Amino acid sequence: MGRLVGKIAFITGVASGMGRAAAKLFAAEGATVVGCDISPSAAEHTVSEVREAGGRMVSFGKVDLSSAADAQKWISDGIAETGGIDILYNNAGNARFSMFSEFTQEDWSFTIRNELDLVFYTTRAAWPHLVARGSASVLNTGSAVAVRGNPNMGFAAHATAKGGLQALTRQLAAEGAKHKIRVNTISPGPIRTPATAVMPQEIAKRVEDAILLRQWGECEDVAYCALYLSSNEARWVTGADFVVDGGGTAGL
Repeated sequence: MGRLVGKIAFITGVASGMGRAAAKLFAAEGATVVGCDISPSAAEHTVSEVREAGGRMVSFGKVDLSSAADAQKWISDGIAETGGIDILYNNAGNARFSMFSEFTQEDWSFTIRNELDLVFYTTRAAWPHLVARGSASVLNTGSAVAVRGNPNMGFAAHATAKGGLQALTRQLAAEGAKHKIRVNTISPGPIRTPATAVMPQEIAKRVEDAILLRQWGECEDVAYCALYLSSNEARWVTGADFVVDGGGTAGL
């Protein structure tokens, strides 16, 4: 316990899934958490859980990070409330899926905006504060689809966004190094979340069979990796992509 004592962690997408798990774990380890989500009531539920467990967390109503103005306001409000930022965890994202021959321009634009643009907006808003801090960590949520294709799933826009995010991560790591800003990517494999819970059982079983450890991951599995990368234990880790997928990629 106490691996993030004194740290201020901004986490996007805290209403459920990996964002909620990270908020609860980071707070339990001593961080003050500043959360946001497009679903304010669910985000407040996370805040309540954190506070009931003795942690510190705030959230600021509905925040649509695909809007540069919303992203800027969230960062500004969080800085005003807490006095600074040590960790930015870009967890939030929203994608649309269908095979390429059926994919529309609207679906493409929606996915790029809600998986790549929102990370740019949020990180750009936070960057001067991270520089001023003198030592900071940025985590971006990637995906294994950034490095491998899938003939059976419509991942074109999702894969493009996550591939771009990995490139952005490396560039930010290069530019941030002189300011002691570390920037890394976490690439989860199949994780049990409210979003994946609606997957048909036969498809979920095929996904599970393709994982070396033969089981889906839990949100906490990703949160523990994020905790390590956000802590001082990872002070010499930057520009890296941590794949948390039960060996799914290695088993291909």
